[in-house]
Amino acid sequence: MHYKVVIVGGGSGGISVAARLLREARWLSGQVAIVDPATKHYYQPLWTLVGGGAVAREVTEREEASVIPEGAVWIQEAVKEFKPEENQVVTSSEKWISYDYLVVAAGIQIDWDKIKGLRESIGKDGVCSNYSYDYVNSTWESLRNFKGGNAIFTAPNTPIKCGGAPQKIMYLADDYLRKSKVRDKSNVMFVSGGTVIFGVKKYADSLNKVIARKEIETRFKHNLVEIRGKEKVAVFEDLDSKQRVEIRYEMIHVVPPMSAPDFIKTSPLANADGWVDVDKFTLQHNRFANVFGIGDCTSLPTSKTGAAIRKQAPVVVANLLSMLHTQPVVKQYNGYTSCPLVTGYGSLILAEFDYSNTPDESFPVDQGKERRSMYLLKKDLLPVIYWDGMLKGLM
Repeated sequence: MHYKVVIVGGGSGGISVAARLLREARWLSGQVAIVDPATKHYYQPLWTLVGGGAVAREVTEREEASVIPEGAVWIQEAVKEFKPEENQVVTSSEKWISYDYLVVAAGIQIDWDKIKGLRESIGKDGVCSNYSYDYVNSTWESLRNFKGGNAIFTAPNTPIKCGGAPQKIMYLADDYLRKSKVRDKSNVMFVSGGTVIFGVKKYADSLNKVIARKEIETRFKHNLVEIRGKEKVAVFEDLDSKQRVEIRYEMIHVVPPMSAPDFIKTSPLANADGWVDVDKFTLQHNRFANVFGIGDCTSLPTSKTGAAIRKQAPVVVANLLSMLHTQPVVKQYNGYTSCPLVTGYGSLILAEFDYSNTPDESFPVDQGKERRSMYLLKKDLLPVIYWDGMLKGLM
């Protein structure tokens, strides 16, 4: 099996690149393969609002077949191995697929088992997470059943997709607990393996005001390492002292640690940390010139978001087309990413910034302020842009 371009991953990055590539080079029809075993495709940015009871889970799910662009060949298998020296990938059923050019868009791996007891506890007894379609409804269920006590919201010290998501659901929870008249009996805690609430000062300053207003307790450099579900005890490691800290909870929203997919970590494409080793401007692999990477699986030093992928896809496609026409790779990505920081039902801070953590904003207003208009943008407009624009190669 040989294709001009093989794309590993049928998520946001892979579908966006395939759709845009086939729009701009129709002669590639039938010569672009997407390798992905998934049967479903998810719009994950809405899972925060699903967990907060503002959106139905079902609207975030579509059949994977419905997003495969016309002209692409879908190979519905998992990749087991990369052989870039031979321009080949090997699938789980031992199919060998050769290529002229490879795009790796394999997403991020959620390491549920790296927190002791999480797998056995998730989805019941107040343990919930928005990071899975299977478990996201348990967050709303936990909120509705919460009668007081400690409500803990965690964040790991690993890279994660959508770095702001761990705190977004916390702000919604605070709102809900106030509406349900139990906030005065509750202690809302943000316990994070990170060092700050947000990496860009402008937005961090605004978020610290939100935290103060909502009377949320914060603990940084504390990484969740164990859930004892029957006892309702969360065990954290203090990253400075290395001591274990136990906190009882009535509800805990867990953001598990994440990493590059295992089949990337063990491949020649990975850097020392396991991510696809690409140039941060051109997205071309640093050792294999006919390989590109996009999205969460890459070494790009920016937040892992769908908004980042929307800006990366045109760069990958332009540089691929340059190579196909034996021209130099010149298109560059500036590290743009966006994090729509929900701060309550009907309010949102739209953080947009680049590699230098400098705000790179789209609207002629101060996006460091909480706005209802930005909340409506996230809830109602961005899903349309995703399904009807980005995944069709139009945006």
